[in-house]
Amino acid sequence: MSDHPHHSRGGEGTRRASPALDVDAVLDDAATRIVVCCGSGGVGKTTTAAALGLRAAERGRRVVVLTVDPARRLAQSMGLTELDNVPRPVAGVKGSGELHAMMLDMKRTFDEIIEAHADPERARQILTNPFYQSLSSSFSGTQEYMAMEKLGQLRRADEWDLIVVDTPPSRSALDFLDAPERLGRFLDGRLIRILMAPAKAGGRSAFKLLNAGFGLVAGAMTKILGAQFLKDIQTFVAALDAVFGGFRQRAEQTYRLLQAPGTAFVVVAAPERDAMREASYFVERLAEERMPLAGLVVNRVHRSCAPALSAARSAAAAEELEARGEHELTAAVLRLHAGRMQLAAREQREQEHFASAHPTVPITQVPAMPEDVHDLAGLREIGELLAS
Repeated sequence: MSDHPHHSRGGEGTRRASPALDVDAVLDDAATRIVVCCGSGGVGKTTTAAALGLRAAERGRRVVVLTVDPARRLAQSMGLTELDNVPRPVAGVKGSGELHAMMLDMKRTFDEIIEAHADPERARQILTNPFYQSLSSSFSGTQEYMAMEKLGQLRRADEWDLIVVDTPPSRSALDFLDAPERLGRFLDGRLIRILMAPAKAGGRSAFKLLNAGFGLVAGAMTKILGAQFLKDIQTFVAALDAVFGGFRQRAEQTYRLLQAPGTAFVVVAAPERDAMREASYFVERLAEERMPLAGLVVNRVHRSCAPALSAARSAAAAEELEARGEHELTAAVLRLHAGRMQLAAREQREQEHFASAHPTVPITQVPAMPEDVHDLAGLREIGELLAS
């Protein structure tokens, strides 16, 4: 299902309800092999991914959930007590399917790639290199790149018939799509090529050679970065290039995997302006990139248990009771109800803005829960709400 971002943005009195996202139809379809949960940080992506994985497993599929940054209690609910880069079976799954879960260890994944593509001595040179160590643990975009690498590895292993991916917790949902290309460009880029020239020229003094061709550049870079840092980068890049000159190519392969039939993107948002706007950008970007969108999950939606009593009437009644100095508790409950109704109305407006901009995108809502999910029963309940 693709959505086109060029719809009129007005809700000119002709508001049609958005189609409902049929979660079970997505999970039950044997052709669906990858589900990617994406959205900006803090909207409940990880819980959504875990709940979808559990539901698919309990409906008979062999599932692995790749989580990126699970809250401690969520990790425990899936039996993951320590950070682990290997899929582990989750106990307590009902039904005929199987659920495995794993947490992405970004540095370990990077190390595995190096180990897989290099002889032991060269691998040791890279892994102990100070530049590599800072790149593999903190460079912006490394986590997204490694999530894509891990997804590619899991898909190639072909042990599971469904992989559910939780994307890294970033400021912007789009970072997930952009970072692998950014890191790939950096590692295959011009600066790196310049730095590699000496290594390729038979290892003569890096700086002699650089100074001949790039005197000013090298002089300035040595000042800024320091000779040792430049040397670290050079030995890292020389070793890396010999191992595999193809970070970008690999990022592109995974990108194509994401565009392929059999992948379904689930955009997750909270019913707040920034998160809904972010979801909107993401939906438009997926359409541009021709990536298959299943629909939108709106998490933590507030509903009222007495919708017939409006916020205005509730506030007026509270005011009257307070003026008469009676029933303080009742007045407080009425005020609480008024606040809740106003919040629900605000959230509803944000969702209507989204729906009028993207009328073809299926939507499902999950009500706000009284507490965080901390066991399989909680995940099961979220799964039921997602599908209802």
